[in-house]
Amino acid sequence: MKPTHLRLRRACAAAAATGVLIAPAAAGSASGASAPERSAPERSAPFSAAAAPTPTPTPTPTASSDADTGFTPLTPAVAAQLDAAVRRVMREAQVPGVTVGLWAPGKGSYLRSFGVADKATGAPMTPDLHVRIGSETKTFTVTALLQLVDQGKVALDDPIGKYVTGVPNGDRITLRELAGMRSGLFNYSLDDAFVKKFEADPQQSFTPQQLLDVAFAHPVLFEPGAEFDYSNTNLILLGLVVEKITGRPLHDVITKDVLGPAGLRSTVFPTSPALPAPYAHGYTDQTASGQVEDSTHWNPSWAWAAGEMVSDVQNLRSWARTLATGTLLKPATQAERLKTTPMDIPGAGYGLGIFDVQGWIGHNGSIPGYEVLPVYLPSAQATMVIVLNTDSQYKGQEPSTLFGEAVTGIVTPDHVYPGHKPVAPKAG
Repeated sequence: MKPTHLRLRRACAAAAATGVLIAPAAAGSASGASAPERSAPERSAPFSAAAAPTPTPTPTPTASSDADTGFTPLTPAVAAQLDAAVRRVMREAQVPGVTVGLWAPGKGSYLRSFGVADKATGAPMTPDLHVRIGSETKTFTVTALLQLVDQGKVALDDPIGKYVTGVPNGDRITLRELAGMRSGLFNYSLDDAFVKKFEADPQQSFTPQQLLDVAFAHPVLFEPGAEFDYSNTNLILLGLVVEKITGRPLHDVITKDVLGPAGLRSTVFPTSPALPAPYAHGYTDQTASGQVEDSTHWNPSWAWAAGEMVSDVQNLRSWARTLATGTLLKPATQAERLKTTPMDIPGAGYGLGIFDVQGWIGHNGSIPGYEVLPVYLPSAQATMVIVLNTDSQYKGQEPSTLFGEAVTGIVTPDHVYPGHKPVAPKAG
């Protein structure tokens, strides 16, 4: 789960490093849900540093972005351009269905769905469908932790060993380093044996301790705080901290203390593989056979505090702003959250369960069958939400990243997500 890595092997995280720029395609607008377009599925992972394909030109916006905000007004001509770019990414990456939403004060809005939510029936993708949100879950878990910081019940610089025993370097790894992905602990979802076990039976359930046992069987990667390395293990530990301090299950804490105050009535932390209706089916190639399968009802317990939650477009829109502006936290705590350190992507930094990529603040999410990208651009008070029902990569790229770059190349040319500079592949 790198900021696109919960994707089992990359699961639950979101933005892949660098992206392909999408060339213009034949225009064709979609109002609400577009006519069904059948295409192939995909995968899930965070900022994975895969080599990027050769970029093709980004469409030139029909209307130039405003100098004051850097956000292009969403005129009908720009909407048609967005339609064409989204459809092109769908074709190239073989994405079954996607919903793209953009909102900016004084610049208009754009909310359109394309393709299918269910390949078996041809039911169209629509904005009201629930999807698994993978690593976006991390933002809720860390928010719950930071609320406890505000209450004086925990300190960010407490060592994890104060709350959870048996953690390698537990006397020196702080909660801040766990939330900031700088612990050095091995990411359990990158363990080959664990991945094979999951793929052999995606319906099986895992406990947090089982996930930690997988992680702790590996040596630490580096000294606490020395580097950035996206690890789902960090969030499993933080989830346990929240439970220990509150004396309540994590799903109950997040539901009552985060989702309730945030007004997110369509977002849930499930305790079973069930999805609330209506929902989009998810498709992944993270399978034992390597073939694309319907992963809609796979058991997400393996992701728990790092990626188990479910939401919809409008709730993600609201949450993106709440998360970036810190309305659930004290200003000083939000300021700590937004202090970023460099990631493995140029022009990007990671804070406490949150990233800043070319000015866009938020987090992406990826889990077998689904990807989401809800982010907020403070300079324009703009929100972008992208939701799709596959996590299968295209030429080493997360599909959500491809959509993000295509869309921002049109509406925020000075803030293209995730940027254009190529990133060297990471070993291992």
